Amino acid sequence: MKNSWKGFSALLLSSTLLFAACGDSGEDASASKTYKIGVTQIVEHPSLNAAYDGFKKALEDAGIEAEYDYQIAQGDNSNNTTIASNLVSSNVDLIFANSTGSAQAALSATQDIPIVFTSVTDAVGAELVDSMEKPGGNVTGTIDAHPDAISNTMKFLKEELGAKKVGMVFNSGEQNSRSQVDSVKELLQDMDMTVVEASVATTADVKQATESLLGKVDSMYIITDNTVVSALESVISVANDNKIPVMVGEFDSVKRGGLGAYGFEYFDIGYEAGQMAVKILKGESKPADIPVQVPQKLKLIMNKESANTIGVEIKEEWKAELSE
Repeated sequence: MKNSWKGFSALLLSSTLLFAACGDSGEDASASKTYKIGVTQIVEHPSLNAAYDGFKKALEDAGIEAEYDYQIAQGDNSNNTTIASNLVSSNVDLIFANSTGSAQAALSATQDIPIVFTSVTDAVGAELVDSMEKPGGNVTGTIDAHPDAISNTMKFLKEELGAKKVGMVFNSGEQNSRSQVDSVKELLQDMDMTVVEASVATTADVKQATESLLGKVDSMYIITDNTVVSALESVISVANDNKIPVMVGEFDSVKRGGLGAYGFEYFDIGYEAGQMAVKILKGESKPADIPVQVPQKLKLIMNKESANTIGVEIKEEWKAELSE
């Protein structure tokens, strides 16, 4: 009887070790899973590309193995729709939407697959989320609008450069852009300044639209409009020839010739979006429960060469960093 009990005990111990080994194997398999991430981006330009780089770096830093299906809409919203449908059909684990139009198309295509966006200016106005604090649904992300960026820019144009008429070239078909222009117009009502609009539909329209502002404005503000930023050199060329200061909405546009920007690094908001994706992929949170986040840092960066070209002296009291 004793020998029989010993045999049973040995069998029980062996079974316990076997089940434990199976459990460890399952955890390892989960940890080593390769996730399929669908990426939809409206157009290629430095800021959006930097956001995508930041997103990937966040997943890499978290030890997430991922394969990326990266698709560009070439500035065409109908392509956004096609891309979103393709990503849903391929059953990706998560969609990273890099622009307002890209995110809207993704949401129209699925209410089941998690969507994390960035480079969106007004997530509530674009009807991507119920509120910033409680997104609801299957969408969350980071926006590219710091609450003080526009007001600081307008104050700078007025108090430091003496501007009164601000030219804005933008694609009125981009909800992201319309929202920013409306914000500027509302702000300037109390600043004795006005906005002069020039609308475009494609990058080919940008130079002519900029030229249409000559004689009507004493400054320009180029927001984070994907169409116009893609053809920014056309704006800078016309403005520089006419000694018109061009403030821009993000740092990459400063490097490309804009006079200055109150902004943040797009890599950072992409990285922060990636951190949200990590929580979702690991099952720690759902998009509905992750608040939409605004950029965490705001600073003034200026282009010394552009300032010299239009005859603006960069003063020490501006505390501006110079672009490289």
